[in-house]
Amino acid sequence: MPGSERNTANERASAEKDLELTITRTFDAPRDLVYELFTEPEHIMKWMGPRDFESKSFTQDARVGGKWRGMMRPIKGGKDLWQGGTFLEIDPPRHIVYTFAWDDDSGQPGPETVVTLDFEARGGTTRLTFRQKGFTSRGERDGHHGGWSESFDKLDEHLASMPKGARE
Repeated sequence: MPGSERNTANERASAEKDLELTITRTFDAPRDLVYELFTEPEHIMKWMGPRDFESKSFTQDARVGGKWRGMMRPIKGGKDLWQGGTFLEIDPPRHIVYTFAWDDDSGQPGPETVVTLDFEARGGTTRLTFRQKGFTSRGERDGHHGGWSESFDKLDEHLASMPKGARE
């Protein structure tokens, strides 16, 4: 039945879209700088992770096929959380796509999602469109929404703490 196959495909596409996360933020800094804050580990460690975590390790090879890996530690104690992935697309300073997976309890990467970052220059500011897809549940998507939103708040604070000359 061609009609029912089409409906099933539409339902699947709608369900996948429902499990995507999109966050749009504007940062008061030029695009080149905001892009750098996503590609330089010394900057990433200052803003990556929700407020109740601190980034303790971050390495990356920001090129297509390059790997990234980070570790966050709960501030009030608890289990270290490891994450990592592979860069799929890089178009400095406009666009980055990479895979994202949390390590499971045995230290192996769990299910992957795909993160897309688009950096749009808007005068002296940068509009970031962040998308993450491949979640298996709304709860998983919503948990990441909270974590990324707090990370982007910390990124904004990191930008504000930089000397004015470094932000131009």
